[in-house]
Amino acid sequence: MKIIPLTLGELETNCYILVDEETMEAAVIDPADEAETIRDAVENLGATLRYILLTHGHRDHTLAAPALHEMFPDAAVYIHELDKGCVGIYRYPMDELIGGALKFYDEGDTLPLGTLTVEVLLTPGHTGGSVCLKCGHALFTGDTLFAGSMGRIDLPGAQPEKMMSSLARLKKLDGDYDVYPGHMGASTLERERQYNLYLRML
Repeated sequence: MKIIPLTLGELETNCYILVDEETMEAAVIDPADEAETIRDAVENLGATLRYILLTHGHRDHTLAAPALHEMFPDAAVYIHELDKGCVGIYRYPMDELIGGALKFYDEGDTLPLGTLTVEVLLTPGHTGGSVCLKCGHALFTGDTLFAGSMGRIDLPGAQPEKMMSSLARLKKLDGDYDVYPGHMGASTLERERQYNLYLRML
């Protein structure tokens, strides 16, 4: 398994290319912006893009999704149904921009990626349809869990009452994971258990 991070767009959002090195099938997680940059990275890897996976519907995580889907029409675009239209200042409605090709995933769903399996964890709080994606030792947390912090819960469509439950769920996952958040640097789940104030409160 290989993970290529790209930091893209005005809000410096992390986009990740997840690659199964055995089959060279790939998934792009949160195509924040600069579709051409993402395309070039996928093509330079010699990978086949199978999925475009969205942790939530805010435009700083999805801006390049429509263009990337046009570039790779065989790649399935997934989002949680509650975030298909999204609301507020970061509204960028995937249901309108992707249309009938848009697919929905939910808690417990799994997606095969070559020899890998991507598991969907529903973690509402930052938005109602926020998800984290687990694959092997990697945990892609979107705007739910950051290194030393958590995602904002003061935006339209947020569910503040559910954020702490979502963080508690991540804290209780068995074992350790490399944490790849939507913004700022990577971490590990064990490090967050020890030093992240929000997780320590739980």
